[in-house]
Amino acid sequence: MTDSNAKKIIRQEILLKRDSIPENIRKEKDAAIRQSIIRLPEFTDAKTILFYASFRSEVDTIEMIKISLGQGKRAVLPKVDKKNKMLKLYEIKDINEFAKGYIGILEPSVSEERLTGLDDIGLVIIPGTAFDISGNRLGYGAGFYDRLLAGIKNKIPVIAPAYEEQVVENIPSEPHDVKVTKIVTDKRVIECERK
Repeated sequence: MTDSNAKKIIRQEILLKRDSIPENIRKEKDAAIRQSIIRLPEFTDAKTILFYASFRSEVDTIEMIKISLGQGKRAVLPKVDKKNKMLKLYEIKDINEFAKGYIGILEPSVSEERLTGLDDIGLVIIPGTAFDISGNRLGYGAGFYDRLLAGIKNKIPVIAPAYEEQVVENIPSEPHDVKVTKIVTDKRVIECERK
C-alpha cells in the first residue's frame, strides 16, 4: 500500500472515530485538553499564539482563544488564500471578529492592517486528523499548514490538541511534513520524539 493510500485510510478511520464521540464527552475532553494546554510553559511564556478556529468535531479552541485574549496575549488565526493555496495570518482582538470562510471554517474578518507574519508567533496550536508519538501529523490533505510552517525561521513550539482517539501508532511521513513538538490529549501530554 502506498503512503498516500495509508494516509487516506487513517484519515477516514480517525475522522469516523472523532465524529462519533458523544457531545457531552467531547465537552469534558475539551475542558481537560484546554486545562493541560494553558498550564504548559510554552503557553504561559508565549505572547503571540497562532490558533485555529475549531471546526466540526475538532478539539475546541474558541475557549482557549478567549483565555488568551483575557490574559493579554495576541491571538492570531489563519485565513485561507485559495488563489495562492496558502494561509494568511491575522490578529484578532475580540472573539467576535470571525466570519465563515473556506469550507465554512471561521476565519478572521479583520482588515489587512492586522496581517501578521510567522516571525511574530511564539506558539502554534495546530489542527489535525491524527498524530503519532513521534510527532507526525496527518492533516486534511490540503497541505496548508505544512506550507505555512515550512517558512518558520526560528524554532517555534507546535502543539496539537487531540482526543486520545486521534493518536495512532504510526503515520507515514514525508520530508516536507511538519512535526509537532507536543500532543495534548484528554489523558496525557506527549513529548514527541525527535528523530
